[in-house]
Amino acid sequence: MKIVVTGGAGFLGYHIAQRIHEIADYRDTVFFDIAPFEEGEYNKEIICKYGDVRDAKQMDEMMKNVDVVIHCAAALPLWKKKDIFETNVDGTRNVLEAAFKNRVDRVIHISSTAVYGVPDIHPLYEHHEMIGVGPYGESKVLAEGVCEEYRKKGLNICVLRPKSFIGTARLGVFQILYDWVESGVKIPIIGNGKNRYQLLEVEDLVDAIYLAAKLPQKEINDTFNVGAKEFKTVEEDVGAMCEYAGTGSRIMRTPAGLVKPALRFFELLGVSPLYKWIYGTADTDSFVSIEKSESRLGWQPKYSNAEALIRSYQWYIDNKHTIQQGTGVTHRIAWKQGVLGLFKKSL
Repeated sequence: MKIVVTGGAGFLGYHIAQRIHEIADYRDTVFFDIAPFEEGEYNKEIICKYGDVRDAKQMDEMMKNVDVVIHCAAALPLWKKKDIFETNVDGTRNVLEAAFKNRVDRVIHISSTAVYGVPDIHPLYEHHEMIGVGPYGESKVLAEGVCEEYRKKGLNICVLRPKSFIGTARLGVFQILYDWVESGVKIPIIGNGKNRYQLLEVEDLVDAIYLAAKLPQKEINDTFNVGAKEFKTVEEDVGAMCEYAGTGSRIMRTPAGLVKPALRFFELLGVSPLYKWIYGTADTDSFVSIEKSESRLGWQPKYSNAEALIRSYQWYIDNKHTIQQGTGVTHRIAWKQGVLGLFKKSL
């Protein structure tokens, strides 16, 4: 089985690479990305190469004699709007068109629960309305539309909608949280913390991807939510991580009505790494039903929210001396805290 992984140098791509041998020979896999691959993190027999999903001709060459495409490549919310739509929508179209032309057996498209926006009903099921918030959410909705278009043409596409996924090597916005916990300062949460906010351990997401790669086509040619099965309130889950850390860090509630406009203002000024979908949903319930993934894919998540947070935090503590600083375009580097760093000093 020959497999191609787009966005292979990213956080999810890295974790897929660690277990790709479970479904294919190393020599039958190609990981490509516009970002550089960290030397020593990928098996030497895996082909790691530069590739841009926005290049239709390159995608066509990439998909020859391929059996499975795992499409992880995506521009994150802090990218420029133009790049987000070109990568997430046009890039997805290039990947699917190339897969269709080259008769690829199946495509596994990594979408996001950001397609649901900020709904007032929970749990969310796959049939619920999609209303993306901001360029990233909107682009993910449009990308799923492209998937549906190619399904109708006969291409087998499994769409996975993961909740925000964390785990070993996960940095980005979560690294800011880990840094504050390690420092022993108070952890401001928007609202009273009584809302339930579902996360997902990246190893559980990889399990879902591998099931989608191996199961019969009739079982996977559909859309599936994936998220933690066990999760409590934000106050309880983040509190469990703080207790594990033992640094004296603890939850500090903040008034959502004041904090959200302030964060929006700082976002517009370009001095905050937090984007609208993060702070817009931070004080609301945010969880999906995973019944369909459990029944159709036979998928069972292993980690709770608290366990995922603790595993990710511990990895950060063990590896912080190797962490690169960045500008918020990948989950594998630490994002600059901007105005949040100034606020941290006041706590």
